[in-house]
Amino acid sequence: MLSGVGKFWHKVTHWEYWPFGVLYFPVYFYYTWLVIRCRSFFFFTAANPTIDFGGMLGESKSEIFKLIPERFIPRYQLIEKGDTKSALGFAQELGFPLVCKPDIGERGNLVEVIKTKSDLENYISKCPVNFLMQEFANYPIELGVFFIKLPGESTGKVTSIVQKDFLHVIGDGRHSVNQLLEKSPRAMLQLDFDHPRFAEVMSRIPAKSEKVVVESIGNHCRGTTFLNMTPKATEKLHQAFSELANQIDGFHFGRFDLRCNSFEELEELKNFKILELNGTGAEPGHIYQPGFPLWKGYQAILWHLSQLAKVSRANHKSGVKYWTLKQGLAKMRAIKAYNKIAQN
Repeated sequence: MLSGVGKFWHKVTHWEYWPFGVLYFPVYFYYTWLVIRCRSFFFFTAANPTIDFGGMLGESKSEIFKLIPERFIPRYQLIEKGDTKSALGFAQELGFPLVCKPDIGERGNLVEVIKTKSDLENYISKCPVNFLMQEFANYPIELGVFFIKLPGESTGKVTSIVQKDFLHVIGDGRHSVNQLLEKSPRAMLQLDFDHPRFAEVMSRIPAKSEKVVVESIGNHCRGTTFLNMTPKATEKLHQAFSELANQIDGFHFGRFDLRCNSFEELEELKNFKILELNGTGAEPGHIYQPGFPLWKGYQAILWHLSQLAKVSRANHKSGVKYWTLKQGLAKMRAIKAYNKIAQN
């Protein structure tokens, strides 16, 4: 088990765990240059005109789902805070398991796989905001696919692919899941061992070579390992996502979080579901693969920012207005107030 000093040292020497403000501090200087060049602090709001705030922060997942053809997304319903009747009714239609997540939220906060009616009732009682109930997309591969398409062009490019390896253990027939996790720095740094949803699995003693997935939510902050699959961005995949993006009004820049059966079928836009579509606030997730060089990480971040500015300027020239400073600051205040509620 990692000691307090051990945890600190592991974080310092593995930049994927650095706080967002620390990692992005040098990036702010480049962003300032882009602000000057675009003559707008909130230039990014023009990149995806149909998504609130361009998809940087505080966007509604249900509103974005409305932009996407139904065949590409799971069945879902927006549930108002505390509306047990509607939630239980939709759960009957979907069946278990299903996924619940805040309609406005980020970094895996309050996202849970719900397996029973009791789990759902507990979720409703503790979720302080409106939330989505979503069909569980039962495909084996979860990806984050970053895509950019310049306004006025019919084809774009997949610029980043991250595959998500959920936090898991491999059994040895002798130790419990809890004991096996204690040997994992990733688990010790990111997993809440005392969370009620882990109570049953922690005491299990897996058979030798048995794989047990402990956390099935594919967020880095929930212990998921991000694997760089960008080399799988074939010409067929570029064409497929261009076809997909052309069916989403006003979308030019962002990341598709999805589950699929295989890369080959994804190239044909078959057997996959989009779990979320993230706009201008999305990151090229492949950079968080363990061991990925920091300088290459910064190179990818800065390049994607440069493309964001390029897309935004192109839309602006065609008549899309940047948000004013007053509008942007009001939005930031609203997001801050909302997060205080959502994270309680």
